[in-house]
Amino acid sequence: MQNQTITMALFEQTINTHSSFLGTLQHSFLDENRKTAIQNFELKGFPTKKDEEYKYTNIKEITEKEYNFFPTEEHNISKEQLDALHLGEENFDRIVFINGKLHKEFSKISIGNAEFLSFSYALNDSAHKEAFDKYFNTIANKDLAFTNLNLAYCNFGFFLRVPKNVVIEKPIHIFYLSQNQNENAFYNTRNLLIVEEGAKVEIIESHHNLDESFVLTNSVTEIFTYQNAKTDWHKLQNDSDTSYLVDHTFAKQERNSLTTVNTFSFGGKLVRNNLDFIHNGENINSFMNGITIIGKDQLVDHHTAVHHNTPNCESYQNYKGIYKDKSHGVFNGKVFVNKIAQKTNAYQQNNNILLDEGASIDTKPQLEIFADDVKCSHGCTVGQLNEDAMFYLRARGISKKEARALLLYAFANDAMQNIDIEPLKVKVSKLLAEKLEVSMEF
Repeated sequence: MQNQTITMALFEQTINTHSSFLGTLQHSFLDENRKTAIQNFELKGFPTKKDEEYKYTNIKEITEKEYNFFPTEEHNISKEQLDALHLGEENFDRIVFINGKLHKEFSKISIGNAEFLSFSYALNDSAHKEAFDKYFNTIANKDLAFTNLNLAYCNFGFFLRVPKNVVIEKPIHIFYLSQNQNENAFYNTRNLLIVEEGAKVEIIESHHNLDESFVLTNSVTEIFTYQNAKTDWHKLQNDSDTSYLVDHTFAKQERNSLTTVNTFSFGGKLVRNNLDFIHNGENINSFMNGITIIGKDQLVDHHTAVHHNTPNCESYQNYKGIYKDKSHGVFNGKVFVNKIAQKTNAYQQNNNILLDEGASIDTKPQLEIFADDVKCSHGCTVGQLNEDAMFYLRARGISKKEARALLLYAFANDAMQNIDIEPLKVKVSKLLAEKLEVSMEF
């Protein structure tokens, strides 16, 4: 097994607890899949810096810790604590998971024209076996350590199917909260979203560790967007310095569909975002936007991939990063254009600003093109603030601190222009201002 010395503590706990975990889910049709997944994990182990995909991201601090795979369900979260995490979204639907369990008393669910279930319930409900057979784990990469570990232990998260031509008017905010854990906690979160022909839905996802102990969240999401459907998924990452997040999101699109994934990374000790778009029809549009503002010794790693398998499709990637103190950023964006995917239009850009000498960014945009009639571009920049712009603002009586913050705000702002949810746009703007230490009116 690779990386044996690093993963042994966690791996031994994995093997020792897996048989008892399967015992609690003995009626699940995933039992054999779980066993295969843990065997695959045993063979591969966790990735190290010797693996090309983790060349710039050292996860040693994650894998050396010991975790409780079965967090306690008891909590003492109050409504006031939860309200403080809201976006001011009184009219939104809210789905609240605390320590992995869905809590209806904190949730507000009015999506009666769609099929929503907690993942654990849907997983063991025979009425949904057909849907799981058709969709579950069909587009997730089965060769990765974290996706195998997720498959072996997933029992938290949600299942949502939006029927044909149903438009869910209210955004749905999914909260994953961890609290009252006496040990480091390990959550394997799994989400399955099916948006049928002509349907529309908007999801906001946020994770919050409310303890001083560490939390590792290993999340896998599969999104299926059908013909003429629209899916927006917004990841709001502003967690504590005792939280780790490894996220894999896979989005498969059919013809004439539009899918957007926005990722706003402001907090968390180590965050790894893996995003794969798979095109399966013509006239598809895919949008990926990201804003990262971190400091101290935080790390945020964005790995994206768009698989252009069909003609006449477009993809757009725009990631902005601002790094302070000794923080470290990684961006690795890939665009694959199949030889039959003529008339592809793919854009990829990653711009970064380093505010301190100890901050760093490793950026690597990539194109692999096998078609000859395409418009594809990529680029990246790493630099500091424009001195001429700073002088212009200072000459008009603006302090150095305010001038710097205003320029940084303008730099990051265009990456959130396609947010349709006004409270979310205001929240992200306020977080930008807060991280940049500037007072602004919204």
